[in-house]
Amino acid sequence: MAERKSALKRAPERPELEALYDAAKTRELTDEELQRQRASFVYGNAPKGSRITKESAEASVGKFRLKASA
Repeated sequence: MAERKSALKRAPERPELEALYDAAKTRELTDEELQRQRASFVYGNAPKGSRITKESAEASVGKFRLKASA
């Protein structure tokens, strides 16, 4: 049987990463940044072979249609 690394070890200390994480917790996104993140999510989760392009994902994020609950 192959040797496996233990997954129970603590992660190494990364002070630079911790500082970035702490700074990100208090930062507020602009509307433009939020729309870019939404477009990236749409494009990144599109099925392979779909006709969704980066441009169509960017165009779609500004068009929210919410349905009222019944």
